Amino acid sequence: MRKLALVLLASFFLTGVALAQLPGGKIFFGYSYANAALAANSNTNLNGWNGSLEGKIFPYVGIVADIGGYYGSQTVNVPIPVSASGSVYTVMFGPQVSFSVGKVTPFAHGLFGVGHASASSQAFSNSDTSFATALGGGFDYKLIPAVAWRFQGDYLQTRFFSSTQDNFRFSTGIVLHF
Repeated sequence: MRKLALVLLASFFLTGVALAQLPGGKIFFGYSYANAALAANSNTNLNGWNGSLEGKIFPYVGIVADIGGYYGSQTVNVPIPVSASGSVYTVMFGPQVSFSVGKVTPFAHGLFGVGHASASSQAFSNSDTSFATALGGGFDYKLIPAVAWRFQGDYLQTRFFSSTQDNFRFSTGIVLHF
């Protein structure tokens, strides 16, 4: 799991180096909640973090690199009820459109990439990697000239363990403009 986290962080920061040539952008990092499946046909509440890096390519359009990590536990019947702990990681990229209206900057994005889920207990251990999609948006509220606070909601779809999971993700945190 540590190797996966290091790969995710390296991807995030290397994307940042590539986006450094662009005329401006934003860095976001904060708390994230996801309602997601750690086991087939059973959703649970996961808490974690979400971060993104946006580089503007046009005044209203940017390219976003988004990573997230979510952690939690749930009861799984295998064949008796067992408490399992697990995690979900996502790495996604895609376009984001935004515009400013006073102190508020609403945005919408379509992100595509990969997700990795793992769940384990004393009775079992299982993990899977799949395609991931996040469609959503939110708004940034300007606090001071280069700092804003973000509220973001996404429909997060994954395809772990040969089935499709339709999840919800909410993120909030600090945004730095450069």
